[in-house]
Amino acid sequence: MTLFALAHPARRHLQRGFTLIELMVVLVIIGVLAALIVPNVLDRADDARVTAARTDVSNLMQALKLYKLDNLRYPSAEQGLRALVAKPSTAPQPPNWKPYLEKLPNDPWGRPYQYLNPGIKGPIDVMSLGADGQPGGEGNDTDIGSWQ
Repeated sequence: MTLFALAHPARRHLQRGFTLIELMVVLVIIGVLAALIVPNVLDRADDARVTAARTDVSNLMQALKLYKLDNLRYPSAEQGLRALVAKPSTAPQPPNWKPYLEKLPNDPWGRPYQYLNPGIKGPIDVMSLGADGQPGGEGNDTDIGSWQ
């Protein structure tokens, strides 16, 4: 111990811990940083979901093109995307069917991808209805489809 600490035991007691003001300043700084950073992180998650949906739609379209090359036609609307993982039992029977995917993915919002044959925007359409699960919409609710 120093001579100063022996002479002033009250000062030694004051040097322990933080004051209420110091703690409040730190909490305010953390709050400001969180207010600036959290919205950016949440937007990134939405962007990642949209990118994942576009990638899934592209992969499904590639599998459907392979199906058509092998079987001379796309799966019917009734057979749907399920025809990519299990041989269809309904007509028209595919003559050269093989598994084109291990399993069907759901869109990033947990819903199955939609398949239209004939399509609205092309010979066939594969789409996700976006975050809201409803046709149309804007922003994160926009449909993500094979025509994009």
